[in-house]
Amino acid sequence: MSDYKVLFTGADTFGDIFVLDDGHFRVLSFGDNDEQSKMDKSQPFVPQHIYVQAMLTVLMVKQPKSVIIMGLGGGALVHALRHYDAAIKITAVELREQVIHIAKRFFQLPIGKKLTLIHQDASHFLTAGEFKKADVMFVDIYSAKGVDPKLLSLEFTENCFKGLKADGVLVLNCWKEHKNNPELLAHLQQCFSHIYACLTGGGNWVVFATNQPQGLSGMSNKANQQALSQAIEVNVARVLTRFEPWQLI
Repeated sequence: MSDYKVLFTGADTFGDIFVLDDGHFRVLSFGDNDEQSKMDKSQPFVPQHIYVQAMLTVLMVKQPKSVIIMGLGGGALVHALRHYDAAIKITAVELREQVIHIAKRFFQLPIGKKLTLIHQDASHFLTAGEFKKADVMFVDIYSAKGVDPKLLSLEFTENCFKGLKADGVLVLNCWKEHKNNPELLAHLQQCFSHIYACLTGGGNWVVFATNQPQGLSGMSNKANQQALSQAIEVNVARVLTRFEPWQLI
């Protein structure tokens, strides 16, 4: 990332925080060769990372009135969802207070009445349960070292399930090695009847879980993919080339 200029350098008890800019793109980083968020400054609502694009494909099977985002980062999901439907009520939970300030200052976060920002550990937020159940819950909790281990626990999965409406959808951004994690799959199977996943070209393992009767097969429908591609300005078919029910081999 040698072409990038450093706009901001900070640190908290969890580590370093950097904001980088090359004139066209802006990046939130927690360490060397790390991209937590990436934004096209001229089109902040177009998600740049393939895993974010993959997470948004849930919109083919659920038209949410409310969503909860665990892990704000630079606000890529917030931007895309707000552009898709300005009426969606979004609650974003972020562990690092400085990240919230950075998202507002450097990443054009679309502040408004429909967006609630909460500075709290996601596990504590879920355990407390002091929120209305959501249609979709996005979990994107990463540090410079990778996925937060709490995300893989049964307790976390159960609390996500409790925080969703009966036909809600849980979307998890994991890493490719979790594809062969029997514990995580077993935890999800205890709470959800339909579990699909997508391996992205960037090495992320994006998981979708729900109990809605129709399941998630609608995400494989070409007409649905074309419609969503136009709505979020992303080639959805390309993103979901490896989308299928999650089954350990």
